[in-house]
Amino acid sequence: MFAMIRTLVTGANARAEENLRDHFAVDLLEQKIRESDAALSAAKQTLAALIMRQRNEQRQLDGIIGQIADLEARTKKALKAGEDALARDAAAAIAELENEKEIRSQTVQQLTSKVDRMRLTLDKTNRRIIDLKQGMVQARAIDAESKAQRSINKTIGKNTSMREAEDLLNTIMNRDDAFEEAEVLDEIDGDLNHTNVRDRMAAQGFGEKTKSTADSVLERLGAKA
Repeated sequence: MFAMIRTLVTGANARAEENLRDHFAVDLLEQKIRESDAALSAAKQTLAALIMRQRNEQRQLDGIIGQIADLEARTKKALKAGEDALARDAAAAIAELENEKEIRSQTVQQLTSKVDRMRLTLDKTNRRIIDLKQGMVQARAIDAESKAQRSINKTIGKNTSMREAEDLLNTIMNRDDAFEEAEVLDEIDGDLNHTNVRDRMAAQGFGEKTKSTADSVLERLGAKA
């Protein structure tokens, strides 16, 4: 029993959350875009720090390479001059610098790789945010139209006067034609009085005409002329 109640409550909460999410969808979308913008800004700061460290390491590496080249040139001269002890000290310094050069070279390579990967990620993220912002404009228009349509539907649905006016219009449009009704009544009366039969027979020339016609008027006027 309690498990069933818990399930029903969970389902009701899920439906309420879904309805709330749908109602505030545009507001939620705006907030998510703001959060994405903030994350992108933080990532830019991280990238800037990486680039600065990479450049610093590269400067250190360039300095070491320059020191090694300088010491090697001096060591060669010392060896030519027979200063073996001095040349050996220089060689030891060169060896130490070469070890440091190797470590800094690896560091520069790692930093360069991280910078390249992060640049690519930021570029993709930035393009996605731009697409979201462009879609946001369309989403606002669609949401405004949807809310306006719902408002109209509610207004029309609750407008009793409008429904009554539509019913009256249908009633008026479906009324019988008064003129046609009068003609039908005349036909009925004629049938009952046998007038129709007399008129048809007179029109065929059997007996005197019961009604004046255009032909009879022309015949009469022609005779007088």
